[in-house]
Amino acid sequence: MDISKSHLDVFDAERRVAKRFENSISGFRAFEKWCGKLEIARVVYEPTGPYHRNFEERFCDKLPLVKVNPLQARRFAEACGTRAETDALDARGLARRGGALELEPDIPVAKKSIFKYLQVARAALIKERTRLNNRAHVQTNTVLKRQTKASLSLVEK
Repeated sequence: MDISKSHLDVFDAERRVAKRFENSISGFRAFEKWCGKLEIARVVYEPTGPYHRNFEERFCDKLPLVKVNPLQARRFAEACGTRAETDALDARGLARRGGALELEPDIPVAKKSIFKYLQVARAALIKERTRLNNRAHVQTNTVLKRQTKASLSLVEK
């Protein structure tokens, strides 16, 4: 599956069928209906910033999801002779890679996502605290010193 801001391009390697769905709740329902009662071995996709998160959260307990490194996926496609880069071809290449390498599904994202988000937020706050402390030591303007001290206080809280 190739996931973009507006749509999901899916390629079923077993049936050799390609389909496009909206990257929205209604598109997810249509995708579920299209899958029907099929026994799905894996859904291989690349992380696409914020665009894959809703899909992950919706299907993490329903489908065997396999998130792959985009660079490795591109290199695999090139090794198979695919030079063009379209969403439909990317979906086909990801399906091919999943089957050829027999990729195993990941741990469901719902079980790890909250901790990941909290860890990222904490790391950002620590970085901001360090930046503000460094600025406070070299600040000479009283107004800017007071502003930096207030920002540091907020980050500390």
